[in-house]
Amino acid sequence: MTLSRRHFNNCLLAASMAPSLPPSLAHSKPLGEWRRLFDGKTLKGWTPKLRYCELGDNDRNTFQVKDGMIQVRYDKYDTFGERFGHLFFEESFSHYRLRLEYRFVGNQCKGGPGWALRNSGAMIHCQDPKSMTKDQDFPVSIEVQFLGGNGINPRTTGNLCTPGTHVVYKNKLHKTHCTDSTSKTFHGDQWVTAEIEAHGGGEIKHIINRETVLVYEMPQYDPGDNNAKPLIKGTNFVIKGGYISLQAESHPIDFRNIEIMPLER
Repeated sequence: MTLSRRHFNNCLLAASMAPSLPPSLAHSKPLGEWRRLFDGKTLKGWTPKLRYCELGDNDRNTFQVKDGMIQVRYDKYDTFGERFGHLFFEESFSHYRLRLEYRFVGNQCKGGPGWALRNSGAMIHCQDPKSMTKDQDFPVSIEVQFLGGNGINPRTTGNLCTPGTHVVYKNKLHKTHCTDSTSKTFHGDQWVTAEIEAHGGGEIKHIINRETVLVYEMPQYDPGDNNAKPLIKGTNFVIKGGYISLQAESHPIDFRNIEIMPLER
């Protein structure tokens, strides 16, 4: 539906009234420098949260490190069992540019949903993983969805999904859960470079192999979502920052060269 002027103004008001960001959002590096979030050798600084498991339990060794990559693997799974997983970086961020490379490999875990074939993502503006319930499938966040082609049909990547959230897209309050980007299709196991440029509660860009493929703004909590409700403070729905996580959604995937650059506020 079209975002009414009153609703739009309320969103802007909420953004302006949002509380200042916690100290963890303060950047220790000078603006404009790339900082590595993954050392290429260990999961230092990263914490897994798998559905039905406690925070920090890397059940069945789902997240592994090998040859300079973070690998999502299901070798020890008999069946997926809807155990969606997310690997959280220890710090939260607000204004930044995130860059990483990913590739899909192998076959989907037995029991994985059909829609999750060659499907993963990077979640930004995430809720604190400590606030997630044990059986919660996805963090309240903005998902930059990564999809691999099936070798035949077109399938965009760098899409938008919104677990527990909404955005403003093309000047309208956008409640569609997943929105396609304008990217090319990437078949096979080729590496793809994804970048996300986030300006707090303002504009967010998805960039695939240096091409901007999706732009929206004003990420905000969905007041009708049960996981989002506890996170809403008063009338402030706009999300100005949060944690970053990598997704495990039943198809093996590799991540490497994960970096972040703080941006001017």
